[in-house]
Amino acid sequence: MLPIKEKYRMETRPAQIEGAAVRGPNQSVSEASNRRAMKDIGNLVEDTNGNCNVSREKVLGKPPRPCATRRITRVYGAASHFNAHEIHNKEIFINKQPQAEAANYQWMVSKRQNIPFALVDAKCGTEDNSMINEQTHRVNTTQKHKLQALPGKVKAKMATEILTSQSVLSAFYGGFDAEMTEAEDLLPSIDRQELENQMAVVEYVEEIYKSYHETESMSCVPDYMPSQLDLAGEMRAMLIDWLVEVHWKCQLMPETLYLTTNLIDRYLSIEPVSRKYLQLVGATAMFLACKYEEVCPPGVDDLVYYSSGAYTRQQLLAMEKTMLSKLNFILTIPTHYVFLTRCLKAADSDKKMENLVFFLSELSLLEYVMIKFTPSLFAAAAVYTARCALKKAPIWNDLLTQYTGYSEADLLECAKLMVQFHHNSAESSLKVVHEKYSSIQFGCVAFISPAKLPAQI
Repeated sequence: MLPIKEKYRMETRPAQIEGAAVRGPNQSVSEASNRRAMKDIGNLVEDTNGNCNVSREKVLGKPPRPCATRRITRVYGAASHFNAHEIHNKEIFINKQPQAEAANYQWMVSKRQNIPFALVDAKCGTEDNSMINEQTHRVNTTQKHKLQALPGKVKAKMATEILTSQSVLSAFYGGFDAEMTEAEDLLPSIDRQELENQMAVVEYVEEIYKSYHETESMSCVPDYMPSQLDLAGEMRAMLIDWLVEVHWKCQLMPETLYLTTNLIDRYLSIEPVSRKYLQLVGATAMFLACKYEEVCPPGVDDLVYYSSGAYTRQQLLAMEKTMLSKLNFILTIPTHYVFLTRCLKAADSDKKMENLVFFLSELSLLEYVMIKFTPSLFAAAAVYTARCALKKAPIWNDLLTQYTGYSEADLLECAKLMVQFHHNSAESSLKVVHEKYSSIQFGCVAFISPAKLPAQI
């Protein structure tokens, strides 16, 4: 009797595997190398010479799949299969259907390929149907007008955009509907120069910021300081001034500072905190924000070191659990930063204006009175104040009103407070923000004279 191991080896020998070559006892290696073809798993395509491998299409007499020089994945294969077969067979399908259904099918083909209705080369035979002819002419005229406005490079990349399911027309028009008002159509799109940058997600940017405006109330907090019996607004300002210094020395991302401040305010609005543990709350908020925003976040020991050993590692980790629990683990919220970047883009800002806007914003983060403004209003007011300080003309225009959602009158209250903070920054006891933006790294924008708002002239 064979040992169990030897018996198992013989029962699972390669001869039982379909398509495998097995060398017999009196057979050489070269004689056993004649393998049978494996079963077609749907990824065989014809080569560059037009010779088709053993494929399901050739056996069934169907048109071969298009040539490819890359491995066929599910997504790529599905897209190329649709382009090769769906358009090839649509005339057969259309001839068997009523003309109304044929027009509907033509629309579905154009919709699935993300190409304009007018670009689908289909002989629908709708000459006898006046309604369909009129609708087709109207759509063709509209799409032809839009295509003429497309840049040449975008037209050349049409095939690539179809394959990757990115609509060139929706990218060019920034997500706006075709039925735009004449006033909106005259305003330039601030995303037009980003068409070829896929990281800018031009196709979705309007929907993203619409969602930000709808959900920014999650970032807002009520006047919570009266419920904090052991704290005051000055203590909060000292805490954030220290966090700005830690953020600057560690060279963290700008998003981290704004999320840190938001986490602090949201936590203090729902949980009473003793002044003894206020710095622990700030360090923990920055620890969470770094985990969320940074590629290489600082460790627990780093934050314990920056707090001069006032708290232990265990205390910071325990506060992390408590803070996350109280905030229901909600960290994905629109902060001031996302609106600041959008407003700066609409203002066509340079580096000097950008540094000045962030200087005014960080000065305002220290002040407790600023929590009453929504993040979008806060950001628009910072850009407005910076434009006044730099004497830009016009200070505010229709383009900025459209992309920020605020008129000049809406911004005056917040802008007046920012001008006041700018006036007092050099003499304030909290000097970190002023020192930071007095450096060459940030263009020494702290030395720019405070703005004179139109109402003050």
